[in-house]
Amino acid sequence: MTTGSDTCRDFGTEEAIEPEVCICDPHHHLWEYPAKRYLMEDLIEDIGQGNNVVRTVFVECGSKYRTDGPEALRPVGETEFVRKIADQSGRAPYGRLGVIEGIVGFADLTLGEGVAAVLEAHLEAGAGLFRGIRHSAAWDASGVIASYKSPPRGLLSDPMFRKGFALLGKYGLSFDAWLYHTQIRELLDLARAYPDTPIVLDHMGAPLGVGPYEGKREQVYGVWKEAIADLSQCPNVVVKVGGLGIPVCGFDWQARGRPVGSEELAGVMSRYCGWCIEKFGVDRCMFESNFPVDRSAYSYTVMWNGFKRMTKGFSAGERSALFHDTAARFYRLDQGR
Repeated sequence: MTTGSDTCRDFGTEEAIEPEVCICDPHHHLWEYPAKRYLMEDLIEDIGQGNNVVRTVFVECGSKYRTDGPEALRPVGETEFVRKIADQSGRAPYGRLGVIEGIVGFADLTLGEGVAAVLEAHLEAGAGLFRGIRHSAAWDASGVIASYKSPPRGLLSDPMFRKGFALLGKYGLSFDAWLYHTQIRELLDLARAYPDTPIVLDHMGAPLGVGPYEGKREQVYGVWKEAIADLSQCPNVVVKVGGLGIPVCGFDWQARGRPVGSEELAGVMSRYCGWCIEKFGVDRCMFESNFPVDRSAYSYTVMWNGFKRMTKGFSAGERSALFHDTAARFYRLDQGR
């Protein structure tokens, strides 16, 4: 099963509460690196602890790229890999929990109009499952906060990036925005410039809590809160609610001597999740797992239990939107392959 530092964590034991709640997990990864792996059997092991996850969306993580051919097309290898796994849904070795119904891949949008060939290759490789692109923009001026794929400053404003971004609508694709809270206003400008392109903000815009932001939780929250409120004015933007287990958010659940439980987790996350839901509404918010990245902070069941605790007072329709319907609609999961 999974290898790497996260398997050494004792997450404690919690039974799934309200196991009947229907879940679409719109954000998980699968990867196989020399030092760690997290593949479909590992995801199924996490899901299988009483969680009613009926479908998922895979989001790119730089794994299984092609090793030859044009550099721009190498990320298509990841889509090919995930599509093969998705094809096994309902069959051995995954059984009924082989539930990937959408794929979000990477394409270098700074290729401008030249990225069209990459998008077309992803669509072909996805065989009806390919739904969108994530091109990481996460950057911080401090230079001490790690950033996935090391994007340059101001990527979302780059003219060539925007030429590539403009093609997403032509191909019926959405955009996953991975950035830090200090960059939410850059996304606001992009969303306003392309109001017909569906955008989802990953991990609530990752309010930072390390490096120069350590010990400034309330100050960061205030900046983040205002930026989220402004972004909510863009009707083409929705939010993935979760992701605070990412190390850069600085909650340090990974370093604790005892695992965090769902009640405590709900208490910490509720003001972030609650603000997103208040400003965007349940029809523009979707709970996410971000596994296995968040797996180093808490277990899959503890996380979903936390979301369930946070929404105890919500109506059945509101909960259905947050746990399943918004994600299924945004990623067009009911349109078939």
